[in-house]
Amino acid sequence: MNAVDSPAVTYARLRATDPGRWLSTALAWRRWAALAGALCAEFGPLLTRLRASWAGPAAEAALARLGALRRRAAFFRVVCWRADQTLSEFAAALGRARTLLDRASAAARRSGLVIDDSGTVHGRPGSDEAVRSVAADLTTALTVAAEADSTAAARLGTLADLPPAPVPAAFPPCTASPGEVRQWWEQWSPAERTWLLVTYPAAFAGADGIPIADRDIANRLLLDDARLELDRMRTAGVDRGRVRDLRDGLDRLTARLEEEGAPRAYLIGLGLEGEGRAVVALGDPDRSAHVLTHVPGMTSDLRSLGGELTRAERVAVRAGELGPAESASTVLWLDYDAPDFVHEAASDRQARDGAPELTRFQEALRATHQGGPAHQTVLGHSYGSLVVGRAAAAGGLPADTVVFVGSPGVGVDSASELRFPADRVWSTTSLTDPIQYAAIAPKDVLPDGRRHLWFGRNPSEPGFGARVFPSQFDAGHLGYWDRGGPALDALARITLGGAP
Repeated sequence: MNAVDSPAVTYARLRATDPGRWLSTALAWRRWAALAGALCAEFGPLLTRLRASWAGPAAEAALARLGALRRRAAFFRVVCWRADQTLSEFAAALGRARTLLDRASAAARRSGLVIDDSGTVHGRPGSDEAVRSVAADLTTALTVAAEADSTAAARLGTLADLPPAPVPAAFPPCTASPGEVRQWWEQWSPAERTWLLVTYPAAFAGADGIPIADRDIANRLLLDDARLELDRMRTAGVDRGRVRDLRDGLDRLTARLEEEGAPRAYLIGLGLEGEGRAVVALGDPDRSAHVLTHVPGMTSDLRSLGGELTRAERVAVRAGELGPAESASTVLWLDYDAPDFVHEAASDRQARDGAPELTRFQEALRATHQGGPAHQTVLGHSYGSLVVGRAAAAGGLPADTVVFVGSPGVGVDSASELRFPADRVWSTTSLTDPIQYAAIAPKDVLPDGRRHLWFGRNPSEPGFGARVFPSQFDAGHLGYWDRGGPALDALARITLGGAP
């Protein structure tokens, strides 16, 4: 039985392929972007000094020439990031294909089968079922690799386009839906989009409906401006502790954006208001078959982003291990004002404020996704589960599944009030999670003797009506994502559209 080969991708070629080499190439482009960024940063002070010390036609000509060089360096950064994005996703897809190939090879050895250099599986009489299983994995591996190869070639081909002359564009109104924004964006060529990103990054960095890869570029272009804003805040006398925490968080976020050996991070949103906000994806959601949005809880801010990103990343990595046939991306969505103190967490105000924004973000993921719709899962942890609950109960949340982890209540007493089919509502609470004791509403006792949490019945109780999945006894409030535990595997399988 033969596995189906693409003209460009064969069993022998895939077997010899090292995804790490493609990842190294992606990282090289990322480093070139960093070097170009350092060069761009030098232009700002230089132009300021020239304007202060030199005037006249010659000065204007010099400033114009330096400005043009600065813009060329910015264009080069965008090209580098696009190459990095493309090759990082290509390497990840090849990694999944190799996982499938290795799984087929291991199964063949266990069953006494032989895979020859052409990808043909040979077996003894009576081994037809084993042969079909191994050949199916080989076929899927080659399909994944061939599709990734075709997509990467097409995306890299657009990088040769030179930036055009300025694009006269009236931007979509702020009331435009994500779908309308996406329609507007699609009218421009890849080169014209690059010009728009370089010229107006702030207009697109937080615009729902702009593709994730483009928002990543816009936000990366604005990182230097964010650092300058922190300097201005410090000079203006803004609370030193707050500025210090924001800078610390921004430095950690920047380090994660440059991190090697981890899923490629996409910076979808960044804000310095309050304690800081950020939306970061691991893997490109627009090109993934499965997308999990992780909504964190109390005390989440820019400075604590690292721990939340680690938890989201573990789900993405585990999903890739359990289901290599399809791509999965996880998004850390911290675009609401998470409570900092217990008295704030005792109110649902911040959840009510954040719920519409979460709904719009999910709508944007639908609008920008490439190909058919992705399977979208929205997970709320701790107070974040109340944000998800409020969004689901309001109706219209564009998602296929909702998950509550370590919840203080989700704003309703029954899964039927969430406007989701009960079989697509999941919940877990570890026996050692203090949330179920700390979030008790003392005056509200249910007829069966169980007490309400702050925001309604515990969604992990049978009476709520959700599908409860297991978590380890010693998970506490943050251990649900510990490697090797049942909760992490369950979250990965739910992300992939299955059951724990």
